[in-house]
Amino acid sequence: MKINPSLTPHKLKRKVARVFALAGEKIRDLDASWDPSRGTPVFTVRGRYTSRGWTEWTQGFQFGMGFLHFDATGDAASFRLAREKTIRFMASHVSHTGVHDHGFNNISTYGNLRRLILQGRAPDAGDLNFTELALKVSGAVQAARHAPTACRDPWTPPSGKGVGVVPGGYLYSFNGPQSLFADTMRSLRVLVIAHQLGHALMGEGDRRINLLHRAIEHAATTARFNVFFGTGRDHYDVRGRVAHESIFNRNDGQFRCPSTQQGYSPFTTWTRGAAWVICGCAEQLEFLDTVKDAELSGAGGRRAVTSLLLETARAAGDYYIDGYSARDGIPYWDSCALETHRLGDFTRKPADPFNDFEPVDSSAAAIAAQGFLRLGRWLSASGAKAAGRRYFQAGLTIADTLFAEPYLSTSRKHQGLLLHSVYHRPNGWDYVPRGRSVPCGESSMWGDYHGLELALLVQRLSEEKYYAFFDA
Repeated sequence: MKINPSLTPHKLKRKVARVFALAGEKIRDLDASWDPSRGTPVFTVRGRYTSRGWTEWTQGFQFGMGFLHFDATGDAASFRLAREKTIRFMASHVSHTGVHDHGFNNISTYGNLRRLILQGRAPDAGDLNFTELALKVSGAVQAARHAPTACRDPWTPPSGKGVGVVPGGYLYSFNGPQSLFADTMRSLRVLVIAHQLGHALMGEGDRRINLLHRAIEHAATTARFNVFFGTGRDHYDVRGRVAHESIFNRNDGQFRCPSTQQGYSPFTTWTRGAAWVICGCAEQLEFLDTVKDAELSGAGGRRAVTSLLLETARAAGDYYIDGYSARDGIPYWDSCALETHRLGDFTRKPADPFNDFEPVDSSAAAIAAQGFLRLGRWLSASGAKAAGRRYFQAGLTIADTLFAEPYLSTSRKHQGLLLHSVYHRPNGWDYVPRGRSVPCGESSMWGDYHGLELALLVQRLSEEKYYAFFDA
């Protein structure tokens, strides 16, 4: 990836304004055409949203886009739509015991609504209490999907300092208690919000389970088993490589092997999984700055927890920048899928979403870009200005690419906002246009939502402002 050092958030203001103008049209179009009895819109086929998935993990993105659009533009109609649909449809997601996606669905809806009320952007028509109750319950339900590992000793990434954090358990995926997904790093947001609200998970014998500590434990387990640090862990140990899934023996909690559901192999990097790690770690670093030292003492202490998140984010981020992203910052869907070699040295040229061999994934780019902006800003504030600037400019470079064609969807006939997103390449779920051999030209709910989240962050930065999911 060639990072553009001259970009600033202010220079992207015109592009960002166009993103929000298009988003307003597409939010209204989808709402007018979508029949809720069909389930949740997931990705587009020939430009129209359709439903297909393992769980309804994208509904929060659909309604959450309205809150983001209102936040950026003041469009009251978008706010009313998002609020109405959140109240009407999202309650089942709060108490859903079968998924690892609470931080996606419920932070995007209840979390955004709460944030807007607390910031004085939206009126509190009795909504604050119910949003906070929803977030408390969601955080506890998510935290209850817990499986212990056999690890008992503190662990830290190679260049980290301090005694480390015990990778003693994780929030298991919908595949079952044996499965740890990289995705869940960003779903930890709901645990820490619930903790911020003073909530805890109550277990057997009225045992009070600290939600912040459980989130940190999950982060440590993800870093230990899903992320690689170039220390010779296995024959394919490349620093920053991310395995989508880790498998544990549930009889004794021992780690067995890396795996994947949506990537090409356990020994390559599914790039959206890596993006979840980059963004999730960066956000948790920001949240830690709001937490008192005493709250971290039972989880290894501030130094150990900070080092864990920082080294994990930097390893995954460096591999994204230097390892597998194209010159313009857009990654292909996997770092080394079956036909990748036929692309030649794709890192030396802009990504080609219309190639004949492997699809790009703009949604991975949108998620990672937000992570880079947050990581860069956090590092700069911590005194590491050179490193901070590198990641921050990487985030702007990716945003500059995404907020223009061929990635920005400008046609009113297409319901998606961010084109060339990929859902599940191994299962063949993505639409392949006639005359082509790989998916292209389509959108996803998570890609559109995170594209809009990225645009809102850039807009705030251009105004010398900021926002985070936990703002109160």
